[in-house]
Amino acid sequence: DSARNGFSFKGIKDYLECYRSGKLTPSQVGKNIIAQLEECDKSTPPLRAIVQWDREQIMLMAEASTTRYRNKCTLSCLDGIPVCLKEEFKVVPYHHRVGTVYLGTQPETEDATVAKKLREAGAIIIGVSNMHELGTGTTGCNPNRYHKIPRNPYNPNHFTGGSSSGSAAAVAAGLCPVAIGTDGGGSVRIPASFCGVVGLKGTFGRISCHGSLPLSYSTVSVGPICTSVADAAIVYSILAQPDLLYPYGLKQPKATLSDMCAPDLKGLKLGVDWTFFKACDAEVLSACEKAVKHLQSLGASVVEVSLPEMEEARVAHMICILSEMRDFLQPDFNKHFHRMNLETRASLALASQFTALDYIKANRQRTRSIRFLQEIFSTVNCILTPAVPCTAPRIYESDLVTGSSDMSFTVRSIRFMQLGNFTGIPGLVVPIGYSTAGFPISLQVMAKWWDEAVLLRIGLKLEQFRDQTKKPSIYYDILA
Repeated sequence: DSARNGFSFKGIKDYLECYRSGKLTPSQVGKNIIAQLEECDKSTPPLRAIVQWDREQIMLMAEASTTRYRNKCTLSCLDGIPVCLKEEFKVVPYHHRVGTVYLGTQPETEDATVAKKLREAGAIIIGVSNMHELGTGTTGCNPNRYHKIPRNPYNPNHFTGGSSSGSAAAVAAGLCPVAIGTDGGGSVRIPASFCGVVGLKGTFGRISCHGSLPLSYSTVSVGPICTSVADAAIVYSILAQPDLLYPYGLKQPKATLSDMCAPDLKGLKLGVDWTFFKACDAEVLSACEKAVKHLQSLGASVVEVSLPEMEEARVAHMICILSEMRDFLQPDFNKHFHRMNLETRASLALASQFTALDYIKANRQRTRSIRFLQEIFSTVNCILTPAVPCTAPRIYESDLVTGSSDMSFTVRSIRFMQLGNFTGIPGLVVPIGYSTAGFPISLQVMAKWWDEAVLLRIGLKLEQFRDQTKKPSIYYDILA
């Protein structure tokens, strides 16, 4: 808990204080959310963070939670907490469209594992959130009729980032303090960074992907987007465990939050490859360098490391993620080509040019990159980089009609993200400041496999670096 002057996002603790003191009930919060969801659909431009929601469903969960608070038998510290899930997950009774117009023609009858866990924890699922079509981009631009373009709460004329675009926008706009996304090439961490909130990509396999569309089975991890590091830790502790329906995470060690609240960072070694670190905009670099100094002032030591073959790893990650998506979406590409966004068609057409040989070589590179990281993590506890080299790009009029395809932006935006997806290590992005134009800037911390606890420990201290939190220009105070 850190006291703040001025604006601060409403987090899990604020909701729990309202419920426990009797100031508000989950039912009243449910009604407030419904009113705000109606409101943000009518605003100009519409926020388009939540693309499917149902008044009856929200109130059912809210009233059940109210009863549990009345009877003092709550299920977890997520009881009564509003959450949303990216449309990539199956959530009853919504359509599992995954950002398209052709998938999910019938309402879902079975929850994804994460949706099921959130229900069991007593959370109020307020709906499913917007996403980049089939997760194929990093802007969040999705002009089709069901989705439209989600707006960045800090400036509605700019993108949220993608592909978990609606999840980040919903959290930054105050609609819910917790959202769940997937991350195959920065899809949790990029929108969290652009929207000024916290994003955690778990170790590959740590949180079950069962019930999400398996677009790229070897690069995608699940993680929460939250208003604070403490909230991300709470959600992580509830979702991170083996799932018999998801074989990749069965052998994982038990998730812990050990030393997360240690008073300082003494004894921690933070690895920085300065050449790699500095490949970003001047404003981003300046803020990130200051944040690193702040961590040093808390007792951590900064160790210069060399991240070898980053260009090879970058190309290999692109080959892996695009080849796997192209393979999985082959029937869709053949059958629904004309119903896909132009950008999706271009990405999948490009992916069809990769050969089996490319894919084999890319995976050999993965083995090499993992080996390099094992060596690096034998000398440091984590690796620091900026989150994204730039701030949120602006939306042009043509994007609303035909979408946006900017390969150079895509490649640039995932620069610091790919290593985590390619090798499976966990990553956390924490907002540390703003550009002169008022856009959020974040720092990324990556750690060895299964060591999310050290990320959260460093993340808590990183949060204290930002002297103030700027209020987004679109913000709904559900507890007001």
